[in-house]
Amino acid sequence: MKDNQYMLDNYKIIGNKFKEENQLDKALHFFQKAYGCKGGNEDIDLLLDMGLIYDELGEYDAAKEKYQEVLHIDPQEARGYYSLAIAYDNEKKYMKAIKYYKKAIEIDPYYDRAYFFLANAYDEIGQKKVAAQYYKKVIELDPEDFWAHINLGSIYEEINENQLSLEMTQKGLEMDPEHYKALFNMGVVLKKMGKSEEAINYYLDSIEKNPHFPYSYFNLAIIYKEKEEFQKGVDALSKAIGFNKEVAVLYYNRACLYALMNLYEKAMRDLIAATELDPDLVEYMKQDEELNPLRTMEVYQLMFEE
Repeated sequence: MKDNQYMLDNYKIIGNKFKEENQLDKALHFFQKAYGCKGGNEDIDLLLDMGLIYDELGEYDAAKEKYQEVLHIDPQEARGYYSLAIAYDNEKKYMKAIKYYKKAIEIDPYYDRAYFFLANAYDEIGQKKVAAQYYKKVIELDPEDFWAHINLGSIYEEINENQLSLEMTQKGLEMDPEHYKALFNMGVVLKKMGKSEEAINYYLDSIEKNPHFPYSYFNLAIIYKEKEEFQKGVDALSKAIGFNKEVAVLYYNRACLYALMNLYEKAMRDLIAATELDPDLVEYMKQDEELNPLRTMEVYQLMFEE
């Protein structure tokens, strides 16, 4: 018995080492060896670890099988329901995920991660106000949860509770003043509240913290376009494209700015680049009045007229 327990523990130790190094296939190999030892198939922590790796590898059915084994051993194991919910969440089967998050919370009313991802699932299915209530519960349980504040602020902005959005996002920034997404979200809500100059500063800060996030540039360029500062908008989008060469909307919006500046050949090149990256833009582009000056160009007619 001692030799078996030694082997079981040793395989788990090795598996955890590979898991920490993100060598998931190797970690799973040793966890499976542990699972094959006497008592391994009744080790809840081992089963949860195996399920998590299957989940990360995208093998959701195998993950769910392990979590069901956990619940067969202990039907009151909240982590089993939570993990099962995560697997369904990753498959975008949000209603099933919601069911299991709620079961985990029923067993453990202080399970803040279950509340967090339950809120996210409701957000994904468009039930914003329900999502907001669960994010508020997360904050009640953990007042220092950065992402709960940021996500709640984003939801408030979407449902036009702009002052509440501002307050939540400010609290998030108090926790992490340099996080690009919080800075971006401040730009969004300030612009919506008519404070464009303040929004510009937050977008510029967001870009400084993460130059690879395209939407800070995109929103910044929109403000410059509204102010008829077209060259500044072009400069912002050109910088964005330098870091995000495969994002179609950046080329598309630069094409619109070039068209407004009467730089039609440059606009046409960007329009072609945008529609090659995202063919769905073609139908939208045909209705966009800003691009009307391009429609008489021979290259436009060759590319887009049937």
